[in-house]
Amino acid sequence: MNDPRYSAMSWMRKLGRALSGEAEDRDDLVQQLREAQGRGLIDAEALRMLEGVLGVAELQVRDIMVPRAQMVAVRRDEPLERLLPAIVESGHSRYPVMDDDRDDIVGILLAKDVLRVYAAGGSDDFDIRECMRPAVVVPESKRVNVLLKEFRRSRNHMAIVVDEYGGVSGLVTIEDAIEQIVGDIDDEFDVDEEHDIRREGERQFLVRGATPITEFNDFFGVSLSDEAFDTVAGLVMQQLGRMPRRGETLQVEGLELKVLRADRRRVEALKVTTPRDLPAQGVGGGGD
Repeated sequence: MNDPRYSAMSWMRKLGRALSGEAEDRDDLVQQLREAQGRGLIDAEALRMLEGVLGVAELQVRDIMVPRAQMVAVRRDEPLERLLPAIVESGHSRYPVMDDDRDDIVGILLAKDVLRVYAAGGSDDFDIRECMRPAVVVPESKRVNVLLKEFRRSRNHMAIVVDEYGGVSGLVTIEDAIEQIVGDIDDEFDVDEEHDIRREGERQFLVRGATPITEFNDFFGVSLSDEAFDTVAGLVMQQLGRMPRRGETLQVEGLELKVLRADRRRVEALKVTTPRDLPAQGVGGGGD
């Protein structure tokens, strides 16, 4: 029988039988789930997601938020001609709107709302206040499972995180929360794990943050030192002196490195643009 409802019920019955012995605590429950996976009652992916569901209940928003230093925000008095390049550069879909004080978040701006105004030819009389949505504010201590329920009920996708004194400490999105259950959600900037470097176009390459410096040197014909760091992500963090934000760029030995994907813990993907006078042998490596 191929009825998905039957399959789901069958799966739940198998799981119920596997967990028929009452679990004394979370660790005991996880162990029973792993034993069920070992007996073929659930697959490895289902086990990982179930463990993620259980883990979410123990996480607080502060554990998964994007820190304030890495937030990409816009100002309320920003003109459209300066707003559009910032949106294109960062690639986000939602932006906190702040007043002069970074602790004063007055709303959330959706990129699609700005583009709708621009497409309608309203750039001359653009007023960001007419496009803003109300900002949802949550405390750092809120449980992630509770946050997910609130996101689902309110249909919001982003919340501003505040500390116990009311100061902005970061932001959190529904994707940040869901990734704790299903794992990282890949986007168009993710590189195939089998290839650290991928050609994207003329003089442009997509590079994994975990690419070893030695491989990067061989591919691009440069001679970056790997004494202080092993990977391209380490190089970027060392050059900036902090965790980079999405959209930030830096120049290294004639190469332009642009951060495409990063979170509060790591740099995942970069775009490398080579100069026209880069020696031909520098890009003849095995990245394609």
